[in-house]
Amino acid sequence: MSGFIATGTAEAFTLTNDGFWPDIQTDHLRASLRMDGTVSDERLAMAAVNAVLSVNRELSQLQAEYRTQGYQTLEDVPSAQLQGLSGLVHLYRRAVYCTAGAELAERFRSYDATAAGNQRADALTPSIDEYRRDARYAIRDLLGITHSTVELI
Repeated sequence: MSGFIATGTAEAFTLTNDGFWPDIQTDHLRASLRMDGTVSDERLAMAAVNAVLSVNRELSQLQAEYRTQGYQTLEDVPSAQLQGLSGLVHLYRRAVYCTAGAELAERFRSYDATAAGNQRADALTPSIDEYRRDARYAIRDLLGITHSTVELI
């Protein structure tokens, strides 16, 4: 058996957002999630679009509040700066990237139906849950609420 694994090539592209939320650079998304060319540009675009729609929908009230306060983009909102970029932008990217990563990891389950593929899919389950948790934490941080809600019955 050969040790060769074809990974394909990937072209960087920009997913243009709504003007308030930052655009998504797919080369940064790929690097952040350690994805190679085995995830096609089309598949990545589909997951990224779904992630942006989902995160933007969850943050629509926050966006409306910021716009009411006179901020035209998320970068305009006062926030701690990290690596020359707003902390809020870092959180937004994390929410989108992790949401897209969870979808792609879930879809990877159908990529290989062999026993080895099923074992690989089982190994991905914690990553899927971790992606979803990290996305949820980033969204809650953007909203300024705690990571967990506990209610006694």
